[in-house]
Amino acid sequence: MFERVAAGRQEMTVILENVHDPHNIGAVLRTCDAVGIYEIFVLYTEDHLDFERLERIKSSSTGVRKWMQLHTFRDIDDCMAEVRKRYDLVLATHLDCEASSIYNSDLGRRIAFLFGNEHEGVSQKALQYADGNLLIPQMGMAQSLNISVACAVTLYEAMRQRDLKGMYQTAIAQDDILRKNILSYYLDKHLESYKPDK
Repeated sequence: MFERVAAGRQEMTVILENVHDPHNIGAVLRTCDAVGIYEIFVLYTEDHLDFERLERIKSSSTGVRKWMQLHTFRDIDDCMAEVRKRYDLVLATHLDCEASSIYNSDLGRRIAFLFGNEHEGVSQKALQYADGNLLIPQMGMAQSLNISVACAVTLYEAMRQRDLKGMYQTAIAQDDILRKNILSYYLDKHLESYKPDK
């Protein structure tokens, strides 16, 4: 099972900027795991947000937190520099006149999706790092979705596109260093659960 899951992991990620509610983060983690994401980036630039709240997401993420690599940052420049080392494209989920529908965008690349918080969305400073903006077409009055729902809709469209391109594998190729490292990470996590408490 570990190799199958590691083989299907994708070179895409999510950046959560100042998302307040641990339950929203937990729901995002579950979706990320479901579509093959192995790491996410949590950026807290607001002083009242502390990383201890991430410990409260265990119940809402039903165990996937253990298998997901969370990278935490206080500084947006440091966060985006780390993202750029791994991913070619940063796409924000921000409504503006130049935003493209998720259904008309190529989501099959090495891509990072940037989501803002529940109240203000993506900050202007974070938008400066984005290569473009995505929108989810909506027919209602509010033109707004909960952060975890917006993330799920976006990621499942990315999964659909990637699946059509044959990007989901069930076995790890001999030269696939990334997925071999992910498999090693999973095996280490699995072994940790059998170690007696000191």
